[in-house]
Amino acid sequence: MDSKNFAIGVLSTTAVVLLVGVLIIHSQSSSALASGMTTEGGKYVMTVGSIEPAEELVFVINATAQKMIAYRFDVGQSRIMRGERVNLKRMVDNAAKSGKKKGKGKKRGRRP
Repeated sequence: MDSKNFAIGVLSTTAVVLLVGVLIIHSQSSSALASGMTTEGGKYVMTVGSIEPAEELVFVINATAQKMIAYRFDVGQSRIMRGERVNLKRMVDNAAKSGKKKGKGKKRGRRP
């Protein structure tokens, strides 16, 4: 066997191995994950998340009214359930008030 035929044989074998690898990778179905996806249209913002592997959440935020609602998809029961409505403006105001309360009063001790 001369070197030319040997080189053709090695290259053909390598090509077959790579082709089989590509076919194996593309034949496996991958699960669809929407984690971290956000979109907006007009005054609405939608984003997705999950609390546990069996539950996916869709958050719909009305930016003008500063309100949010979460929809939950339960994979086990194949149902979509509406969650609690949240007033984002009230939440931000409460967070600002609690931040101001913590800063009041004199602190003792040395500064770092």
